[in-house]
Amino acid sequence: MFSTGGYLVIESFSNTDEVEALRKRMDQLLDGFDCSSSASIFSTKNQQKTSDDYFYESAEKISFFFEEKAFDDDGKLKQPKQLSINKVGHALHDHDPVFKKVSCSDKMSGILHSLGYKRPVIIQSMYIFKQPGIGGEVVPHQDNSFLYTDPPTCTGLWLALEDATIVNGCLWAIPGSHKDGLVRRFIRDDNGVHFDKPSPTYDQKDFVPVEVKAGSLVIIHGDLIHQSFENQSSKSRHAYSLHVVDTHGCKWAADNWIRRKVDPEPLYAS
Repeated sequence: MFSTGGYLVIESFSNTDEVEALRKRMDQLLDGFDCSSSASIFSTKNQQKTSDDYFYESAEKISFFFEEKAFDDDGKLKQPKQLSINKVGHALHDHDPVFKKVSCSDKMSGILHSLGYKRPVIIQSMYIFKQPGIGGEVVPHQDNSFLYTDPPTCTGLWLALEDATIVNGCLWAIPGSHKDGLVRRFIRDDNGVHFDKPSPTYDQKDFVPVEVKAGSLVIIHGDLIHQSFENQSSKSRHAYSLHVVDTHGCKWAADNWIRRKVDPEPLYAS
């Protein structure tokens, strides 16, 4: 149960055609991306690397972020760009019709309605590649840290576009950890972006793997502690991730990293 564990897997949320449409569209977006023009390495280990204009402006754009291990010592890509990208974000749902169709579907709104959202907005979207061999780890975190409202309302919607297994870097979560509340916040100020407190130490024995088939949707409570490890396999682990917050009865924090010039459109108002 979502309320007990802090996450829920809905199998076969998207059919094969829907999954293939997203993957095919991302292939097209990557083909059209000139990787020499603007590149930013995305790392959850060292956020300072990402505190540049490219990162900030990605809140309202479709931007491309490379894996840390994608470059050689001379700063050149070791592999084709298609195998070097960490993620594309953070406004696919706003600017691309294929991703918008899935993100703003009645099916997705139905999930949010059942969770009690009154006036939900998609605040960010990401296509995550988890590349074979170089797909970086995502350290233990809570989504509310990054996308804070008062009171907290963030939910993650993680759609598997390929089978996610222990071998290729599936999600891991601490069941019930959402009940302990928010540990720390990721804030943006004059010094860039940083956490307001050090990370607690977690016992890896407390985490359970969330292995899912392509087309499955994982609903993630904003306070759930979750992570994923490096992909050390020869298979990628593509996923499309949305984060939603409510705009009814809560306030978007001014010191969040996302500072949109245009407010997002609500999916519905009830």
